[in-house]
Amino acid sequence: MKIAVIGASGLIGSKLVELLKADGHEVVAASRNTGVDVLTGQGLADALAGADVLIDVLNSPSFEDDPVMDFFTTAASHLVEEAKKAGVGHYVALSIVGVDGLPESGYMRAKFAQEKIITESGLPCTIVRATQFSEFTDQITDSLTVGDEVRVPDALIQPIAADRVAEEVARAALADPLNDYVNIGGPEKISFEQMARESLARRGDDKSVVVDQNAKYFGTPLEQRSLVTPD
Repeated sequence: MKIAVIGASGLIGSKLVELLKADGHEVVAASRNTGVDVLTGQGLADALAGADVLIDVLNSPSFEDDPVMDFFTTAASHLVEEAKKAGVGHYVALSIVGVDGLPESGYMRAKFAQEKIITESGLPCTIVRATQFSEFTDQITDSLTVGDEVRVPDALIQPIAADRVAEEVARAALADPLNDYVNIGGPEKISFEQMARESLARRGDDKSVVVDQNAKYFGTPLEQRSLVTPD
C-alpha cells in the first residue's frame, strides 16, 4: 500500500513512517523539510500522487487563536483538494478527544474546524481522536504553575504514549474508512492533581499542587471528563 504521511517530521509522524515502512508499505514522508508546504499547496500533488491513504498528523507552529485556525483550515482545505485530484481512498487525521466540547479554546476550535473540512469533503475518512500524550505531562504541569504553586483544574486526564498513538493511527490507516471518529486514550484516567504531583516528583521539584476550581487548561475551563474517553 502507498501511504503519504503529512507532518512526517513530527513526534507522531516520524514514528508512523518507521512503523509503516517496517510493515512493508511504500511511504511518502512529507513535511516542509521535503519541500511540501500545506499552506501554499506546494509539493502536495507530488506527495499524494498514487497514494492509497493520506495520514494527516500536522500541528500548527502557533497556538494563538487566529494563526492556529488559519493553519488547520488552510492545510485541511489544500489536502482535501489535492487528495480528491489524486484519487486518495482514505484520509486519516489525528485529532483530540473532547475537541468538540471546548469551544473556549482557540486550538480546540481550530482542530474541530479541521475535522469538519475533512468529514464534509466527501472523501472516505477516519478521524482518530487521542487523549493528551504522556510525553507532554511535564509541559502541561508547567503551564499550570503560578509562582511556587501548580494550580490544577478539578478534572481528569488520560495520558497516552506517543508510540501507542502512532500504532493506533497506523491501524486506522490500514483498515477500512469509518467515515466517523474513534477515541483512543491511555490506560488510566487520573486527576490533574495526580498528574502534576507525579510530574514534579519525577523532576525533584517541591512545588505544591493546589486544586483550583478556576484553573484553566490552555485558556479553557474543563468539566470533570472533558479530556478523557467515554466509558
